[in-house]
Order: sequence, then C-alpha cells, then structure tokens
Amino acid sequence: MALTRLNPEHITAINYLAQPHQGGLTIEEIAKEAGVSRATIFNWRKEPLFERELKREMVRLSQDRLPELIQSLSDIAIRDGNAAMAKLALQINGMLTDKVEIETKDSGRDIDYDALDSEIAAFGSVLKDVESNE
Repeated sequence: MALTRLNPEHITAINYLAQPHQGGLTIEEIAKEAGVSRATIFNWRKEPLFERELKREMVRLSQDRLPELIQSLSDIAIRDGNAAMAKLALQINGMLTDKVEIETKDSGRDIDYDALDSEIAAFGSVLKDVESNE
C-alpha cells in the first residue's frame, strides 16, 4: 500500500538520509533512531512520497552550497579543459542554449499575392465599417 502521509519515523529517517554520508550513520543506525527495522527503511525508499520528500530535504540542505558548486564548474572547465563542464557552466548562466533547427516544407503552390492583397483590403473595409458604426 502506497504511503499517503509521512509520520515522525519517516521524518527522522529522511533527516539522516538527506545528509552527506547519511549523517555519519549506517542504515541500521538510522533504522534504530527511527524505531524501525533496516528492511523498513529499504521499503520506504521504494515509496514515491518518501523519495520525493527525501529529495526535497536534500535540495534544502544543499542550497547554501549552490554558488560554490556553480563556481567549481567554471574552475574545473578551465583547469581540466573539460568541455562538458564549460557547456554546463554556460547553460546555467544563460549564455548557451540548445540549438533548434526549423525546417519548412514548400507545398509546391505559388502564393497569389494579388489575391492576398485583395483579402487584406476587404478585411480592412470590414474593420472601417465596424469602427464607423460604433
């Protein structure tokens, strides 16, 4: 049965699992802190709600280091000549976007510009009539 809400045991486990190196604890120690078995922790990791909240907590804990991470991308790109890191650093800073190619297909018909001009003129007349009646 899928989790529909988290209880204090879930939150305790998430708080440890979200930390770097699991807060220095093993899965067994985290399970003991949460008051559950090791197998329960592994079962929770299969639950979408638990995993979603775990990822949110990981992001929350790492937000303070994000500027440092972005700077390191540039440092690695320059130091190692790493093109992938350079590309990522440029993308993050909005200086590089994905290339989009658009291909048009000619329907084989020539455009009748005179007919098009006539339609535009007729539409313009209708607009003038509407404006004068207002």
